[in-house]
Amino acid sequence: MKKYVSLDKRSKKAKKEYYSKMRSTWGEFDPVTKSVPSAKTYDRKKEKTKLRKLSDESGCGYNAELLFCLS
Repeated sequence: MKKYVSLDKRSKKAKKEYYSKMRSTWGEFDPVTKSVPSAKTYDRKKEKTKLRKLSDESGCGYNAELLFCLS
């Protein structure tokens, strides 16, 4: 029968083996908390993409600060 040896007194190799047996994976589950951004908040990136789409469709130019048409 093997005697129990506390973790404090075990060798580094034995501790590593013990902790590796205790460790497991999350599998299919992703533990990161995910949040859905609110549709009410102002999103600068969203506004820029809207302006770029408008400028492409209408043939107007897009500057970082304003939308202009040369006709």
